[in-house]
Amino acid sequence: MNIRMISASDINSILSYKTCINIIRKVMVETTNRNVHLPLRQGMRLNDDDKILGYMFGYLGEPKCFGVKLVSLFKNNNEKGFSSHLGLMVLYEINNGLPIAIMDGSVITSIRTAAASAVATEYLARKKVSILSILGTGEQAKSHLYTMNCVRSFNQIKIWGRNPDKVQTFINKHKNNINTNLKYAENVESAVKNADVICTVTSSSKPILFSKWIKSGAHLNLVGSSVPNKSEVDSDIVLKSKYYVDYLESTLAQAGEFLIAKKNRLLDDSHIQGEIGEVILGKKKGRTSDTEITVYKSLGVASQDLAAAYYVYQNAKNNNIGQLIKI
Repeated sequence: MNIRMISASDINSILSYKTCINIIRKVMVETTNRNVHLPLRQGMRLNDDDKILGYMFGYLGEPKCFGVKLVSLFKNNNEKGFSSHLGLMVLYEINNGLPIAIMDGSVITSIRTAAASAVATEYLARKKVSILSILGTGEQAKSHLYTMNCVRSFNQIKIWGRNPDKVQTFINKHKNNINTNLKYAENVESAVKNADVICTVTSSSKPILFSKWIKSGAHLNLVGSSVPNKSEVDSDIVLKSKYYVDYLESTLAQAGEFLIAKKNRLLDDSHIQGEIGEVILGKKKGRTSDTEITVYKSLGVASQDLAAAYYVYQNAKNNNIGQLIKI
């Protein structure tokens, strides 16, 4: 049995942000059409509460494949020079159930997550925008910086993070690669002031973003919190927005800001406008005015990982990239 091993650098050479946006746009339609099988993400806490082994597995009908992503989530890894999400993506072919590829899971996660936010922004944000706000300075901040610029043109991008030095380092690292002014924001309120698109990509377990700071017509991509008891935003943001999701089943089980508002009887399931795949298909309306606040809740689903991984595998196979290992 031969398995192709594909490294992080190989993935980066194959999977561009623009390419992944096109992949995710298609796979979210497959997801909405339920040409997938997507059990809910699972996690096992280690002895230390800040350390988790997580896994996401699923089946994708087009292109036909199945697989599993195994990820370790160690809260303070960034301070040690490691990714917060370390893991492997294992891809199988559908005919005989053979494993065909093992690849870096953190890079797949980073690119496909931001690509999903870009697709949502493409369909939900106002066409004319000026200011992008990114809350966070980690891997997802980087990926969102580049994918947002694939679907909208901004005059200014404001960056906020808890550590001012990390914010400045982030700006210095990326300012020459972006044809837009990157600006340091000293607090969340100033970061989101007059922002047309806001991406929350922090590890915060409590709200850092409040509805009173958000202007009418803004679009938000909520990415950082992915468990039922954590939320980066207050309940008013959920209540005042048109709230869209990637996959309804995972939202009802794991979307922190929605479940907290629901637990407090501020809303019910009918508040969810629909999946982004339904908007792409025209089955559900997206933005209908320039004054609406729209929210896309990104939890991430295995179909996104599978579609991105399958593209990487096919490209690597066709171009003899990676190492072919006989087991």
